[in-house]
Amino acid sequence: MKITYKTLAGRLAKTDLVVVLASKNKKPKLPEGVSVPPNALASFGGEARETRLTDATQGPAKRVLFIGLGGGKSVAPEIVRRAAAIAVRKAEKTDTSSLTFWIGLAFGSQATTLGQALAEGAVMGSYRLRTFQSTAKAATLTRITIQADQVVNGGARRGEIIGRGNCLARRLQDTPANKMRPRDMVREARKIARDSPRITARIHDEKSMADLKMGSLLSVSRGSTEPAYLIHLVYKPAGKVRRRICLVGKGLTFDTGGISIKPSARMGEMKYDMSGGAAVLGTFQALAGLLPDVEVHGLVPTSENMPDGNAVKPGDLVTACNGLSIEVLNTDAEGRLILADALAYAVKKVKPDAMIDLATLTGAVVVALGHELSGVMGNDQSLIDALVSSGETTSEAVWPLPIIDFHKKDMKGKVGDLRNISSPGTGAGSSTGGAFLSYFSGDTPWAHLDIAGSAWGATNRDYQGGAMGTGVGVRLLVDYLENQ
Repeated sequence: MKITYKTLAGRLAKTDLVVVLASKNKKPKLPEGVSVPPNALASFGGEARETRLTDATQGPAKRVLFIGLGGGKSVAPEIVRRAAAIAVRKAEKTDTSSLTFWIGLAFGSQATTLGQALAEGAVMGSYRLRTFQSTAKAATLTRITIQADQVVNGGARRGEIIGRGNCLARRLQDTPANKMRPRDMVREARKIARDSPRITARIHDEKSMADLKMGSLLSVSRGSTEPAYLIHLVYKPAGKVRRRICLVGKGLTFDTGGISIKPSARMGEMKYDMSGGAAVLGTFQALAGLLPDVEVHGLVPTSENMPDGNAVKPGDLVTACNGLSIEVLNTDAEGRLILADALAYAVKKVKPDAMIDLATLTGAVVVALGHELSGVMGNDQSLIDALVSSGETTSEAVWPLPIIDFHKKDMKGKVGDLRNISSPGTGAGSSTGGAFLSYFSGDTPWAHLDIAGSAWGATNRDYQGGAMGTGVGVRLLVDYLENQ
């Protein structure tokens, strides 16, 4: 789908559908030369997400779709994001091939922000995974035009880039696990680097990771025929580097639980256990277009967790690259094992100013926060606050959870330095998972995002939600990075 940008100085070009956004109880402003039947808006009040589709009686548009933005002194970006997605989905349902957003409203100081939200919603609302359906109907909507003032268009161009990063993450999430293996994650990372002169990719295979003494990461893939990898992407800005940020994303392309095998019901959803890694790759695709002034490293430890005669057993001892030994008391607590080595590697090799990991780490966070929020915890309050703020800005909300000394103490082992699960009566599963990871972040300012609830299964927001992946983390991380 191609998006083009035009200013309001030009007349509306021929289009199948023109979308007009309207505030509550205010008469919608139509493009010059476009008319609709006199009674078309008789009961349209402009409530948020309210729609009215009508044929045009005059002008270059065949039909007009009015979408309400609600009332109030300002317009929430989320309302615009959802309105744009509604328009795109309506166009698909009506076999529309060309759509124009005609933005005649005065957005004032919100122009850039709302322009970004508009394009994000349009791009994300158009996402479909059609690759594997032999009878899938091709997308009918092939061309979108955003006709607005230059400031709105500037924000929209950014929103298009960010929206496409989100859709990349969702495609990786939704692809079946036999088509999105660790090697396929590597292929996607290399493509991102190949398409941008500012991004490079280094891939550590199992031999390289063994040389780095990553016994914790390597232990998880022992039961799989698919080799594990550690993807290391680097984005370098054009100017002087003032900040170096490292993003780490869990890339478990399928998780059976290993010897501590999961119940068969809904195990197919465990293709989503690589959602953190997908978010990191989607963020890097966006960075290639946005070119922020910060150096960014992206680490994706990627593997499968399968049971066979070579698989790690409950009670086995493994050693991470920072020298800490770990009792693997439950092989289904594997995400923290691959993240442990990735975090320790970042501390030693990358030496970042701040580090953020994303992982579908615990079912406990779903119990605590449901599917609408990600949990955030870490060792640096200013970093946590910054992520909370970016969550509010992007509507990818995060909620702070604690890591206290009791949680850290509870992760101490009896045979090894640590154990990978807490005591049965401790509870606080998301916090104890974060407490385990804290042993590998060193003194680096670090935050952990538990996205097990928000990565899929979220409420339908028009542009994402339902049973499919949400791409959560991409818009959040981009906002955080640009604020650096």
